[in-house]
Amino acid sequence: MFRPVALLFLAGAAAAPAADLPRFRGPDGSGVSPETGLPVTWSAKENVAWKADLYGPGASSPVFFGDKIFITCWTGYKVPGAPGGTQADLRRHLVCLDRKTGAHKWTKDVAARLPELDVSRDGDGYASNTPAADADRVYCFFGKSGVVAFDHGGKQLWTADVGDRKGDWGSSASPVLYGDLVIVNASIESESVVALSRADGKEKWRVKNVQQAWNTPLVVKAPGGKDELVIPAAKKLIAVDPATGAALWTCDTDITWYMVPSPVAHDGVVYCLGGRSGVVGLAARTGGTGDVTKTHRLWTSKKGSNVSSPVYHDGHLYWMNDASGTAFCARAATGEIVYEERVPRAGGVYASALLADGRIYYVGREGRTYVVAAKPKYELLATNDLGDRSNFDATPVAADGRLFIRSGKALYSLGK
Repeated sequence: MFRPVALLFLAGAAAAPAADLPRFRGPDGSGVSPETGLPVTWSAKENVAWKADLYGPGASSPVFFGDKIFITCWTGYKVPGAPGGTQADLRRHLVCLDRKTGAHKWTKDVAARLPELDVSRDGDGYASNTPAADADRVYCFFGKSGVVAFDHGGKQLWTADVGDRKGDWGSSASPVLYGDLVIVNASIESESVVALSRADGKEKWRVKNVQQAWNTPLVVKAPGGKDELVIPAAKKLIAVDPATGAALWTCDTDITWYMVPSPVAHDGVVYCLGGRSGVVGLAARTGGTGDVTKTHRLWTSKKGSNVSSPVYHDGHLYWMNDASGTAFCARAATGEIVYEERVPRAGGVYASALLADGRIYYVGREGRTYVVAAKPKYELLATNDLGDRSNFDATPVAADGRLFIRSGKALYSLGK
């Protein structure tokens, strides 16, 4: 096993204190970043500030808190390109890197709670959940192996069991921090969403009968100012009070398949994609009570994505289909498709879209990143390739004027 190392470091100082990025898809889960000055083009030799090698693969994104980056990976079992090993050899790793240089600070290992799942596809399931961080702790969700909290020095503080069921494609939902709670979508492990105390991991509330939901729930500000936790599940959206878990409303989606993409919201309207066929997208107004399908569902669509999540920008939704590599733009008010463009050489796309600096960044599984103008007229600005032939399944992150892209082997910091 090799240690992460920082390479090609180019000196530079931030003009202001760096903002924390404590969870999946940014502080509000929108996939939208205020960062500017990000690169449009790069390669293995161009605009790579540093590269940090990782112990093993994973689809989790990095999170940033203070001067540290936290990211997870796994080793020992069903590692792509490395046959051998048994479930007893499976280890998840929480890796801490220096935010400026990518230098390795520490790594902590977590053994699997056996028997573990046998993922059905190359690269799925063992380190797909992005951690969440606050000033005191880092919270990692490892599916049926549980939720584990560490301090910023790597000391394990507590563990919590949120279910022991196993899905064919593993687990992918990332923790959400709210008040003094860490909220975990354990649909695959126990058909539940569970809220734990940040301090000690004790269960505070549980919402049951949440089926076939691989996504990360979203806290939405409803009309009137009330917070709602929206959970896309099989055939319906579920909204609860994030402080108590009390039921608020449900909305039928007409999506008969599982829900993998995470939702986004704007002005009290939540937008969701999911499923493989038939209806695969919808918009619903928040703030209701009971079954709001007839009163609050705004539209449904037969254009969507089965894995990757969208972004909202200036009245439009943007996403790339996970299977076809087709870039979409839709009017958020109606769901009407504005453009549908097949991106040249695009293979599978599992990573969610990132909107930053007037551009949308789509990362394909084969390692190419497609930079598209954030406007309702399709314009492909660049196609970039780092020459790394491992799986690129993690959603990119913008921070400190740089773009961070994670492969199955390394974390890349891209910028001048």
